[in-house]
Amino acid sequence: MGTPKKKKKSQTLESQFHFDLNLCSKNKDLLGAISLFESAISNGTRLNHHHFNALLYLCSNSVSDHSLKDSALDNGFRIFDRMLSAGISPNEASITAVARLAAAKSDGDHAFELVRTMGKHNAVPRLRTYDPALFCFVEKSEAEKAYEVEEHMGMAGVSLEEAEIAALLRVSSETGKGEKVYEYLHKLRCSVRCASESTAKIIEDWFCGKKACEVGEVGWEVGKVREAVFRNGGGWHGRGWIGKGEWIVRRTSVDWSGQCCCCGDKLFCVDIDDEETEKLAQSVASLAMEREVKSNFSKFQDWLDKNADYEAIVDGANVGLYQQNFADGGFSVSQLDSVVKELYNKSGNKWPLVVLHNKRYRALLENPSNRKLVDEWMDKGILYTTPTGSNDDWYWLYTTVKLRCLLVTNDEMRDHIFELLGSSFFLKWKERHQVRYTFVKGNLKLQMPPLYSSVIQESEKGAWHVPIAGDSGEESERTWLCITRPSVYKVLDEVFPIEDSSPIGGCLQLQQCTSNNIANRNDIRGNLDSSDTSNDKPTVVTGKRKERCFSTS
Repeated sequence: MGTPKKKKKSQTLESQFHFDLNLCSKNKDLLGAISLFESAISNGTRLNHHHFNALLYLCSNSVSDHSLKDSALDNGFRIFDRMLSAGISPNEASITAVARLAAAKSDGDHAFELVRTMGKHNAVPRLRTYDPALFCFVEKSEAEKAYEVEEHMGMAGVSLEEAEIAALLRVSSETGKGEKVYEYLHKLRCSVRCASESTAKIIEDWFCGKKACEVGEVGWEVGKVREAVFRNGGGWHGRGWIGKGEWIVRRTSVDWSGQCCCCGDKLFCVDIDDEETEKLAQSVASLAMEREVKSNFSKFQDWLDKNADYEAIVDGANVGLYQQNFADGGFSVSQLDSVVKELYNKSGNKWPLVVLHNKRYRALLENPSNRKLVDEWMDKGILYTTPTGSNDDWYWLYTTVKLRCLLVTNDEMRDHIFELLGSSFFLKWKERHQVRYTFVKGNLKLQMPPLYSSVIQESEKGAWHVPIAGDSGEESERTWLCITRPSVYKVLDEVFPIEDSSPIGGCLQLQQCTSNNIANRNDIRGNLDSSDTSNDKPTVVTGKRKERCFSTS
């Protein structure tokens, strides 16, 4: 005779309710969940935080179903009131669900009030917590209230993403607030590389509208605009709308050199701006001093201040050890020498700086066949050896950032050292400054930074170029918005003689890719700063729409 089976213990009311509610959540059964809630209230079942959140989530997710919306709204607010009366503090998920219910009633004020007062429950808002109020205000064209939500997000340390920026851009456009449109275009530029199709449509609608024709300055200082582009790392000036009059909006493509196939403007390979560069340099230096012998790195900084004429830095170990993981492999001086000579030839006979650890330097000297070349590098100022016990990564990275020059390395800079920097602009910096390389059958090939960046760009002429996200990963197949103001182009064409519009060099020249030469990219019509502006007075474009002239003031 077998052992008798134990009788299954009867479930408590709470455990049965928990099981049934989870089943309703899984099946998205709002009416079933409401029925369970009613029963729980009548028989005194104790509800916990999870139960209330599950019920609120079901209600907020059901408002899109027309047949369930009224029930979801009525019961959702009642459940939330019950939660509070039971002494259970709502968390971020609870408040987000109720804010969605408020927005579904077109009550953006209530949705926003829930967010503003959630601090009393020790809850911290997230982006999704703000979305119901923000999008509700946008749908009702209540621009000022939408801006208030954004301001509150900033104080809470919550960053906007494309959907939120696009919504603010839309409400600004629809209410004719040109300066806010300009502001959000730049926020979009900072947040995304390529705009979604829906965002692109919002941008097109603005520039095709009547209000867009009216915004802008009739007189603008060309030199200051150009200076701002240079200071900002290329690709934008941020000085406001240029000119007045209608805009031409077209969809086009960009060729291999970065030239717009529609208007002929050349796009920038965008760098980080002056402030970001200084911040990155300071971050690298402070981290290096924490992990290196402080006096060693300080000595290096002093040396660099006196030797700041380099346009390219070489990660010596990375090049020397490239593809050397075979039986007889070792540090390849010949590979490093090839890189040094190639950079010298492509930069107009300027030597690069090779950063190499002192241990590797001493090992090279021990080989008589290397000594002459290494001594030659030292004599010409090509080689800097980092002290024993140091990490040479800090040295070549700091040098490249500080001097705003190119870095030759295949290091993807993904390890913990670079994670410590934690800067949102580090990837942008890498794209602009890193030169990768390969050796094919002993022949060196340098992969220079791209000639242009697929990011939203604002030109010196006030034109905008917006890349649109697509399914194809090929840049040559990408669609761009080309947005130009003919009145501005007409004035500049009259002021400056038309020069050769062919692409500015190719990637065979090193000098064009350095930050020192960024001003040479995308010239309006040659060097504006060298135009006839006697007595160093600013260059101003002014006059009425059909009577514009070039003047100095």
